[in-house]
Amino acid sequence: MKINTTRFGELEVDKKDIITFTEGLLGFESLKKFFIVDPGDQTLILWFQSIDDPATAFPIIEPKIFKPDYIVKLLPAELASLDLESVNEASIYTILTIPKVVTEMSANLKAPIVINNQNKKARQIVLQDSKLEVKCQMYKELKKYIVAYSSDDSTRTTTEAPRVVTDELAVATATDAAATNNETRKEI
Repeated sequence: MKINTTRFGELEVDKKDIITFTEGLLGFESLKKFFIVDPGDQTLILWFQSIDDPATAFPIIEPKIFKPDYIVKLLPAELASLDLESVNEASIYTILTIPKVVTEMSANLKAPIVINNQNKKARQIVLQDSKLEVKCQMYKELKKYIVAYSSDDSTRTTTEAPRVVTDELAVATATDAAATNNETRKEI
């Protein structure tokens, strides 16, 4: 199906890639359907694009990239709400906040997005671990990982004209675009 977006234009999205929230995201409860867009750069920052609102897209990242020891512990009721037996059956993403000063970007480790890989049901879950940060500074760790990273992301939804840039320029380019979106979004 074709989805019009403000940031990426018209994208072709397979129905099996649509992620559904029964509760919506924190602060955006009315938005229920999303898909993941890989802009094709080397920042490893993806976009969680709303189907319900073409102007809403959140920068997201897999937290293991910059914090390898990050562990999501879900309560039995949380697992059941997503039809999961184990968190190993899920994809985990954190929403990024990217200010104008890109080196101050942070990730919300306290409330990750958990997606059942089989049925694409998702929830943003506030974890009970008091040590987890809502604004985890992670720019330096991400930059180190980008320098050593190479991957084939052809299985993700991509924009029509991917750009290939490197290192700090890649992070700055993607995050400058994200700053505009994040300025209008509520704190989660």
